[in-house]
Amino acid sequence: MPGNRVAIIGHRGARDLWPENSLDGFRRTRALGIEGVEFDVHVTRDGELVVLHDATLERTTEGQGLVADRTAAELAATRLRDGGGAGIPTLDQVLDVFAGSDIELHIEIKTDADGRLYPGLEKRLVDIIARRKLHDTAILTCFVPKALKIVREISPRQRVLASVNERSAESMGGLAAALDRFAALDGCLVAVEKGLLAANLELCLDRLGRDRLGAWVTNEPADLARWLSQPVRQITSDRPDLALQQRRLLSGSLHSD
Repeated sequence: MPGNRVAIIGHRGARDLWPENSLDGFRRTRALGIEGVEFDVHVTRDGELVVLHDATLERTTEGQGLVADRTAAELAATRLRDGGGAGIPTLDQVLDVFAGSDIELHIEIKTDADGRLYPGLEKRLVDIIARRKLHDTAILTCFVPKALKIVREISPRQRVLASVNERSAESMGGLAAALDRFAALDGCLVAVEKGLLAANLELCLDRLGRDRLGAWVTNEPADLARWLSQPVRQITSDRPDLALQQRRLLSGSLHSD
């Protein structure tokens, strides 16, 4: 990332601008000129990898049931809500959108509807990153420490990011324990839910330092301006367009001083 500028990561593409995790949304997100994009991967009944946040279909599509109970073809025919008839994309389709770009790809390893990791998903993602030569741009992310440990066992130099909120931190014995766990994972980035981070910023900076720390999800102009002024590596936003606007305003004010 350039200098000390806080990077902007589009959350699920940019889900408050266009349908989340949609191909059209990803194309538009790429055109914004932000530093990164975040999206989510599930495994279908026939073993294909698709990009959707939830393990179920009801919230973001016109379908019903579990992603894991459907084939990739069935999911491609399942329309996204307000998506203009578009279906659920495969991971390969999404990666094709960003081919040739230096935008960071924050690829979240999702769990199934029962909270279980999909067997072998970590290895498949590492292999796809290698095959597509995405080592410089792809970052594998997850809330589950075990998944990141598996990734690093397979590929010690693979870039990883741990997502942390109050619930996941408590499951690891509290925020300090969670931070220590990820700090020990060489180079692991940590994105902390913004409310939890605001209440514990000094602790997080002490354990990780600025260059490994991120805040999510921040969307309102004043909140964006606040976090873009904090000593963090990145912010994740559903409104990266507003984040860009606020960053330009902050840059202008700094240059005028």
